[in-house]
Amino acid sequence: MNRIPPAIVILGQNSQPIAKKISAHFVGSQIYGLIDRTSDTDINFSNFGETLRELFATETPIIAICAAGIIIRTLAPLLSDKRAEPPVLAVAEDGSAVVPLLGGLHGVNDLAREIAAALGVQPAITTTGDIRFRTALLSPPQGYYLANPEDAKTFISNLLAGAKVRLEGAASWLSESNLPLAKPSKRIAPDAKLTIRVTEKAIAPTPDCLVYHPQIVAVALTKLSNIEPEIAVSFVQKLLENAGLAPASVAGFFALKEEMGNPALEDIAHFFKVPVRFFNLSELVELDSIEFIENKAAQIALTAAGANSHLIESDRPNALNCAIALAAEPFDPRAIGISRGKLAIVGTGPGGAPWMSPEVKEILREATDWVGYKFYLDLAGTLREGQKRHDSENREEIDRARFALDLAASGKSVAVVSSGDPGIFAMAAAVFEAIDFDAKPEWQGIDIRVAPGISAMQAAAAAIGAPLGHDFCVISLSDILKPWEVIEQRIAAAAIADFAIAFYNPISKQRIWQLARAIEILLQSRDPKTPVILGRNLGRPGQSVRVCTLGEFQPQDADMRTLVIVGSSQTRIIPRKYGDVWVYTPRRYEK
Repeated sequence: MNRIPPAIVILGQNSQPIAKKISAHFVGSQIYGLIDRTSDTDINFSNFGETLRELFATETPIIAICAAGIIIRTLAPLLSDKRAEPPVLAVAEDGSAVVPLLGGLHGVNDLAREIAAALGVQPAITTTGDIRFRTALLSPPQGYYLANPEDAKTFISNLLAGAKVRLEGAASWLSESNLPLAKPSKRIAPDAKLTIRVTEKAIAPTPDCLVYHPQIVAVALTKLSNIEPEIAVSFVQKLLENAGLAPASVAGFFALKEEMGNPALEDIAHFFKVPVRFFNLSELVELDSIEFIENKAAQIALTAAGANSHLIESDRPNALNCAIALAAEPFDPRAIGISRGKLAIVGTGPGGAPWMSPEVKEILREATDWVGYKFYLDLAGTLREGQKRHDSENREEIDRARFALDLAASGKSVAVVSSGDPGIFAMAAAVFEAIDFDAKPEWQGIDIRVAPGISAMQAAAAAIGAPLGHDFCVISLSDILKPWEVIEQRIAAAAIADFAIAFYNPISKQRIWQLARAIEILLQSRDPKTPVILGRNLGRPGQSVRVCTLGEFQPQDADMRTLVIVGSSQTRIIPRKYGDVWVYTPRRYEK
C-alpha cells in the first residue's frame, strides 16, 4: 500500500525552515501554517485543535513542529483504537528532537527515523521492542503485511519476557534482527514456543504465530473490455482463493497500455488497495513454453515479477485472461511499467498562492509536470524536487494541450496551469477540443479532471461589492477565434436583455478598436450613468479597482490585464464615508 503523504503543522514562522526540510523529504507532503503567524505555507488554518483532529480523523500522518504536550491534549478525546491511529510525531522547532507519539501500528517509529536522518539527529524512540530487537514487529517494512496485529502486543510481551521464536520463511529484516531466534535444526527446538511465519499463502494466524505476507504476487489481466467491474473483482478474488494466496501478498495488478482507464481494472486495483501498472507490448518478456507462448497475461505477469520469478496460475476464461507470477522477493510496483496518466487542468485564480484552492495546491504539489504559459506558471509558485516545468507562448493553447495529453499518456501526472478559472476562456476547453478533434486512442485512458479557480470577474466583483448579484453574462472581446460580427450580436443582445456584462480581453496592441465599438453598442440601449468597474492586475502587485460610468468610460482606460464589468439598469453605487464606493446589483429586479 502507498503511504499517505504527511501533513507538517507549524504554529510560527521560526518553524518554517525545519518544515521545508522535512517536506522536501516526503513527496506530496503539505505544510499547514497558523494564519497571521506564518507565511509561504501550502494550507493556512486558524484553529489548531480542529485542524489536527480533522487530519487525525482522515488518517493523515501528522508531523507537528511544536511541543508534544499540546498535541497529546488536542488528540486525547479521539484516542480509542490504536489500530486506527495514523502516525503522529512532535518535532522541536530547531529540529533537535523527533518524538514519535502515536501510530505504532502504522510505522510511526520508521517515520521518526526517516525524519531524524533528514535532520541529522537521533529519534527519541521509547518502544522497548524496537530498542531491544532492532525491528518493529507491529509495523513491518514496506513490502510486508502483518495479518494479525491484534496478537502482536501479547506476542511481543512474551518475547520480552524471554520466550524464543522460530522463523519460518525468508525475510532479512527478521533474520538480521536481534530477535531471540531458535537455532534451526532437524528437530524443532523445544524452547521455541512462538513462531513468525513469512508466507504468501492464505493461512489462519494464531496468538502464538505472527503471519507476515510478503508482497510478491503479480497479477496480470487482459481482455477486460466487456466485463462488469463487480464480476472482474469477484473473479480475481476467486482466482487468489483457488491458488491459496493471501490478498495482502498482491503487490500490484498489471496490464497492457491499451487497457488504461478500463473501469474493471480500476475497480480491481481500488478493491485490493494496490497500484495498477501498464506495459507496452514490446516490453514483455518472451516465453519459451509453448503452453504460454500466446498467453499475453502470462508474459505480463512474469515481466512484472522480474528475474527468477515463476508462474503459478494462468486462467483463460471467456471473460478475461488472468495470470499470477511470484517474484523472488517483495517488489515495488511503482518502479515497474507506467501508471495511468493523469491530466488536471487547474485554475490558480487571478493572482498567486492566496487565490488558489487547496485542491489546486495539492494537484500542483503531486504533479510530475507543469505545463502552461510562462507568466501563469510563475504565478503557480516553485517546483518541488523532481518536478518538470514546460513553458510555452500564450497563443499556443492547442499545441500546449496536445503536448500535455501526450505527456499524460506516457504515464505522467500533468498539471495544465491557467490563471483564473480554467473553464472560462482558458485551457480546459483547449484540452477537450484537442481530444475531440484529434481523437488519439492513447488519450482515451488518461484520468482527466478540471480543478476550478477564482475567475477574474469574481475577483473584480468581490473587490468592489456585488455587481454580479443578479443575472449576468460573460463576453470575450477577442476576435482571434470567433468572428467580430458574432461578438457584436452578443453584446447587443446582452444589452437589450439587461444583463450585467463581464468583458474579458478588452484590448491589446493588435486589437485597439473593439472596446470602443462595444461601448458604442451598449450606449444604444443602456443609460450613460450605468456603473462600470475596471479591475486591473487583480490579486497581483499593482492591483487597482475603480468605478466610472458608461458615458465616461474610454477605451484607453483598459488594457489586457483589465477585467471590465458593465452593470445592468438595476446596478447601484453606494457612496462610502471616506470617498470610496460600493457597487452592487440587487437580487430583485424592478422596472
